[in-house]
Amino acid sequence: MATFLAQKQLFSPTKPVWWAGVLLSLGVGAVFYVTVFKTIEYDAAGRFNQQARNAQYNISSRINAYTDVLRGTASFFDASARVDRASFHRYVGGLDLERHFPALDNINFTEYVTDARRDAFEREAAHSGDGRPDGYPDFAIKPPGRRAEYSVLTMIEPVAPFRHRLGVDINAREQAARAIAKARDTGELITSGMPIENTRNAQGWALAMRLPLYRKNLPLTDVAQRRAAYIGSVGIGFSVPRLVQAAMEQMQVRDVHLMLYDDGKNADGSVSPQTLLYDNRGSTQHTPRMSDQFAIVLPVDFNGRQWSAHFSAPKSVWYSRFDAFLPWLALACGFVGAMLFYLLFHTLSSSRLRAIKMAKAMTKELRDSQAKLQQSHHKLRQLAAHADQIKEQERKRIAREIHDDLGQNLLVLRIEADLLASRTRHRHPRLHARARSTLIQIDSTIKSVRHIINDLRPTVLDLGLNAAVEWQIAQFRQRSGMVCELIEHQSDIRIDDRCATAFFRVLQESLSNIAQHARASLVRVELKQAGGMLTMTISDNGVGLRESSRNKVGSFGLVGIEERVSLLGGHCAITGGHNAGTTVSISVPVDYLLPHAPDDFNAGAPLPAGASA
Repeated sequence: MATFLAQKQLFSPTKPVWWAGVLLSLGVGAVFYVTVFKTIEYDAAGRFNQQARNAQYNISSRINAYTDVLRGTASFFDASARVDRASFHRYVGGLDLERHFPALDNINFTEYVTDARRDAFEREAAHSGDGRPDGYPDFAIKPPGRRAEYSVLTMIEPVAPFRHRLGVDINAREQAARAIAKARDTGELITSGMPIENTRNAQGWALAMRLPLYRKNLPLTDVAQRRAAYIGSVGIGFSVPRLVQAAMEQMQVRDVHLMLYDDGKNADGSVSPQTLLYDNRGSTQHTPRMSDQFAIVLPVDFNGRQWSAHFSAPKSVWYSRFDAFLPWLALACGFVGAMLFYLLFHTLSSSRLRAIKMAKAMTKELRDSQAKLQQSHHKLRQLAAHADQIKEQERKRIAREIHDDLGQNLLVLRIEADLLASRTRHRHPRLHARARSTLIQIDSTIKSVRHIINDLRPTVLDLGLNAAVEWQIAQFRQRSGMVCELIEHQSDIRIDDRCATAFFRVLQESLSNIAQHARASLVRVELKQAGGMLTMTISDNGVGLRESSRNKVGSFGLVGIEERVSLLGGHCAITGGHNAGTTVSISVPVDYLLPHAPDDFNAGAPLPAGASA
């Protein structure tokens, strides 16, 4: 027990737990640190990827540029009537390869020679040299041996570094022969993917691209026609290291490792092992862990062959000094902010507890007050119901007494006055006139008494609800002059006196409201009993009921109707709209009662016919 009390006191909101606040603040600071660090790393990775894609685009752009040089050379051959070594030298010299295309080693032309033409071709080639030490030499087809077809290198620029290549049959290599044959049959630019001689850089690969040439003005719609018109091909050789280095020079960060691979998909559809074309670091440098560097692999299209460029760089080179400091600043801000909120929480916690305690006390008082209010409301409704019942009983008693006492006395006086008038009709004219005046006055008094009795409690109500409703509608029709329809589904509805009186009073109040406010010309009353429910509907075609009329100060007619029905356990609906009339519908659960003998009120002596309803 003592331990529990000690723990409760330790973790009391009024006494801050400092170590909990420190741990929470450290946790928040750590979250801030990780979030900011990841954000900076994500931004740095985005910059790295963007730079790598720029390099990929630059490599592809240079390949396209060299491809355009090759297509331009093919167009030069196609546009010229005859291309000799001098014109070819002038054309290539005009391109200024070292300045505009630094990765290009040479541009060359290979002539297509069949085995039948080999001897004649070699005789011409043996005397084709220009005699200059750095010019074109005499040559023969290399390597020796007889083959069905030859693609002999006959022109190359610049010639000095490559004069020893004159006469080489590039068809001698099987992979190159397949690539040239496919280019001849399709008319498309092709590359074999095989390395060629690189004069400017002994390290790294040099590759070639070739484009077929055909005789002019010959159809080239199918393979047979292309083979018949084929005369050779033009090609270019370029250095992969120089091409990639020129593209990498535009990267903002220099410490980027690039390895360029040929994926090994050959022109004939065969697949060879992946080949490393270029590595800007070589294999001697230390490679950092993958978790410490950014890396991305991007594809490069080399005229139908697929290359893949593997870019990688240490993450640290992509961070600025502020980037390295920012996560620690976020950690500090998160720690300080969390501590401040923790202290604020403990400062407000005691006030919150007191507020909760006060709120609970106020809630308890409010609930007690609400319960008392509901109880008082229930008692008031019971009192109102009792008062209404007493009022109806008192009206019934007064009406009975007026009917029994005053009515009987008036009846006797009328009989006496009538006898006096009869006996004096011929003998005493003046007395007869006074007797007739007295008789008329007595009849007027009897009518007034009957009206008073009907206002207190109509005697017709003792004959049943149907009769009382018919009588009230007849009275309303006579007084207001309106058309009033009564729809009765049962001719004899027998219910207890309390329910009948309530329905009659609702009808009285509704008809009184229609006469005073509705400005209607037609009133319809429907009365039916079905399924243990007695329903009465009063509707008119007047101006309708506005929402403000129900809440008018000092107006209790509609409220009284709803209260009467509620006390009987029924339902009341009052609907209406502007110029749409008003409908009052009440439904009360009732049990059918068998007809019974008239009570003493009905058994009493009736008033004279002259005073009847």
